Formats: sequence, structure tokens, C-alpha cells
Amino acid sequence: MATQIPSLAIVIPCYNEEEMLPKTLTTMLSLRDGMISRGKINTASKIYLVDDGSKDKTWQILSSEAANNPALVAVKLSRNKGHQNALYAGLCTTTEDITVSIDADLQDDPQNIEAMVDEYLKGNDVVYGVRSARHTDTFFKRFTAEGYYHLMKKMGVDLVFNHADFRLLSRRALESLKEYDESNLFLRGIVREVGYPSSVVEYERQAREAGESKYPLKKMLSFAWKGITAFSTAPLRMITILGLLSGFASFSLIAWVLIIRFFTDNATPGWASVLLPLLFIGSVQLLCLGVIGEYLSKIYEEVKRRPKFHISEVIKKD
Repeated sequence: MATQIPSLAIVIPCYNEEEMLPKTLTTMLSLRDGMISRGKINTASKIYLVDDGSKDKTWQILSSEAANNPALVAVKLSRNKGHQNALYAGLCTTTEDITVSIDADLQDDPQNIEAMVDEYLKGNDVVYGVRSARHTDTFFKRFTAEGYYHLMKKMGVDLVFNHADFRLLSRRALESLKEYDESNLFLRGIVREVGYPSSVVEYERQAREAGESKYPLKKMLSFAWKGITAFSTAPLRMITILGLLSGFASFSLIAWVLIIRFFTDNATPGWASVLLPLLFIGSVQLLCLGVIGEYLSKIYEEVKRRPKFHISEVIKKD
């Protein structure tokens, strides 16, 4: 259990958020000041805003605000690297005792950050923000999102149900997270691998007040596939199983063809000699691809060494 008042870092990845930033900055600064006045965090606490190669005026706003407010730190990536890499860049920039990550759209209610800090003070290194309901989602999004969590569980991936990237990490949990040297980031899965005592804070997600979602259907599907391939070799095993099943089917057909050839007068000349090799070779190829894929998946997990991000500029008022 923590005995001293901790310093808090709030990490906010931003991509084309110029419409939302005024509300986000006002809300976060007010939250920080309120928690300091109540003795939950100390005055060294800061808010880190990471610009993920925005094409609008996001960086101009962030750099201007950070240059005049010592509570803000603006971090600019050299180019757009995606939400997960931008978030990870912000996490790696922090030096505070505890770190909370949250999106700039404020759909994850920032008021729950204080409850997360309370859970940390009870001795938890990781605190997950978990949605208690999906009232603001369409039926399609709710159905596909919950189905995805169930699918990942069946594939053996350990995820917190209805948790995205709204979470608190202690310093030791964050330092452990940095040891996972993967360029294909899926943080909600990696954080579970870290372990350490954890707890959950439930909340209801709000509707976006300004701007537009940065995760349309195409990006959501891509992100879902990244999570599956980063934490499960089940798709490769399914290829192996498919090869075995097709092999079984081909041998069954071989038996059927031979029965027709030798015990009936219905055989078509040349049919058996063409069909049997195709069935057998096809099943063997799928089986071999499955076995090779098992080895490639292990190699793939070990050789990912590409840089996750490059920081071109950091602005803060000393």
C-alpha cells in the first residue's frame, strides 16, 4: 500500500482533435487541480498530450498550451504511428509514480481517475477502467465488440471484458510493460501479461461531444485482427486442423472412388486418376502449411524489433 502522496501522469494520445481539445484541456486541468487540493496526488503531477501526426491544428494548440502551462507536456511524433504507438510513446515519456491513459474524446469519464488512484493507494499496480454498459453504442457495434471479447477468450487470449485503454499503471507495472519489446502493439493484451495486483473501476461511457471517431469499421476490424495475431496462434492451428480434416475427407473420397472403380460399372475413365492426386496433394499442402506456420509464428514473435515511434519534439514549461 502506498504511504506517500503519489505524482500522477495522465497520458492522452491525440489525432486530429482540434475541436475537442479545448474541452479536454479544461476538464483535465480542473481534475488535476481538484485532486491536488484533496491530497490525492502531489503538485508534480502532469498531463502528457501526444500528437500522433495530426493534419489539423492539434499540434499548434498543444504546443501553445504546454509552453505556457507547467502542468502540460506536449509530445509530437515524427509521423502518424497509430493510437497504440502514440499511447505507448506517451507512457514511455512519463516519470511520475503512477500513469493513467485516456482518450482525448472524454468518452471514458475522467472523473473515474480519482477512483483509480484510490485503488492504487489500496495496493493495486494496475487498475482497469471497465464499461458497465454500452448504452451509447449502436446494436451493431455492441454486438461485434462483445462478440470479439468472447472470441478472444475462446482463442486463449487473456483480456479484461469491456476494457479498452482507460487504465492506471504503477511505476513498476509501467517499467515491466516496457520490457515487452514488440513493435506490433496490442496494449490491452500486454498489460494482462505484466501481472501484479489489479482491480477494476466500472463506469458508463459517454457520447462524443465533438469531432468524429478515429476508429471506423475498417480500423476496428484491423485492430481486432492485430490483437488476434499478436496473442494467439489459433488461426495457424486452424489451418493444421483444416489440413487434417481435408486429408480425412480425401481418403474417404479415395475409398469411395475405388469402390466405384472396382465394384460397379459407373466409373468414368480417367476420373479417378485425376481426382485422387488432387485431393491427396491438396490436403498434404494444407497440413504442411499449418506445420510451417506454427514455426513461423514463433519466429515472428521473437524478431519484431522495428522502432515503435520517433519523437520529433517535446514542449514543456520548466
